Amino acid sequence: MQPMDEIYQQYARMVYRYLLRLTRDENLAEELTQETFYQAIRTSDRFDGSCAVSTWLCAIAKKVLATYRRKHPDLEDIDDQILAAPSAEHEAMESDARLDLLRRLHNLPEPGREVLYLRIYGGLSFREIGDIFGKTENWARVTCYRTKEKLRKDVEDDV
Repeated sequence: MQPMDEIYQQYARMVYRYLLRLTRDENLAEELTQETFYQAIRTSDRFDGSCAVSTWLCAIAKKVLATYRRKHPDLEDIDDQILAAPSAEHEAMESDARLDLLRRLHNLPEPGREVLYLRIYGGLSFREIGDIFGKTENWARVTCYRTKEKLRKDVEDDV
């Protein structure tokens, strides 16, 4: 295997784009790219050459992302409902559900509503959201999580 600094130079952009596609968050993709290469260095002795280096790195990136998502509850469910572009045949059926979700989001109390707006529509990291409010990154995470849970509970209560 070639030296790790050469591997980084050759594949870092590819790993970043892969993670950006999965996360839709530039800051998170950058952070996870660094963690991917850290894990690759730690486990480089286990690389047996049975697959391409790019495949090996993407497998590590996928595991790094899965670990991140377990440790950091995210807006995956809400993001998928709001940001998914429905096909033409499903648009009529889904438009009522999307409008209902947006109405519920609009009726959430502050600052949670604004945190979700910044996260979903602004694509901001928790650190950036915390900075906007003059709070910590952890405050933004907790506020986002609690607001998301309130929104989820409201939806479940009406079903």
